[in-house]
Amino acid sequence: MTDLLHLSAHQLMALAAITFCAGLVRGFSGFALSALVMSTAVIFLPPVQLIPMLWFLEMAASVVMFKGGLADADRSTATGLIIGSGIGLPIGLSLTLSIPEQTSKGIALGLLIVLAALQLSRVKMPFLATRSGLYGSGIGAGIITGLSGAGGMFIALYMLARNLPARVMRGSMSIYLMGAGLIGLTTHLLIGTMDQIATVRGLALIPPTLLGIFAGRALFTPRFEPFYKPVCLTLLIGLATIGLIRIA
Repeated sequence: MTDLLHLSAHQLMALAAITFCAGLVRGFSGFALSALVMSTAVIFLPPVQLIPMLWFLEMAASVVMFKGGLADADRSTATGLIIGSGIGLPIGLSLTLSIPEQTSKGIALGLLIVLAALQLSRVKMPFLATRSGLYGSGIGAGIITGLSGAGGMFIALYMLARNLPARVMRGSMSIYLMGAGLIGLTTHLLIGTMDQIATVRGLALIPPTLLGIFAGRALFTPRFEPFYKPVCLTLLIGLATIGLIRIA
């Protein structure tokens, strides 16, 4: 099994534990799956190998956690973000492929820290809440996905700038994740980052990810909901910072 995955037994066990914990966080907080996996697994695997693998985990999580509410979605917003993401993703992936592995790891971890800090401080960027900001946010999310797998965190900043109602945000995000995921698969296949190894790794790590998600949903406590996101963002910043120190 480890030969098929091109991983040592220790790396496989570490990835299974990492994806379970990231799924746990996704289950009770609703975000940060890819970001948490990237912030820890990037120590022993480069972003160019993690990003296509994360596609499988994100799609599995999106299907499991999909909730109704599509009727409440802002479909034009979701479509604009998907189009922008389709433009930005190949740019981000091309950048990741063109730079040294160590530099790629540093950029990925640095982006995670910046995005988490911006969300934690609830910084609003009014320029994002414009027509050009819509497509710009999609392109930015695509580029960030190609560099660190965390484009969804940038979309969250766009949603914050728009000050959308929670139900509209959830519905729009559902459409965006599905649409961007399908475009992402096509992009990965065309560029060649979605190879057999990434596919086998992604499929093998879906079970621990889903186990984490189900456990997280079972552990969810409504009265603690306001604290989940700040705690998770703080954890992400800490993990990414430790990662930067270790690769320095």
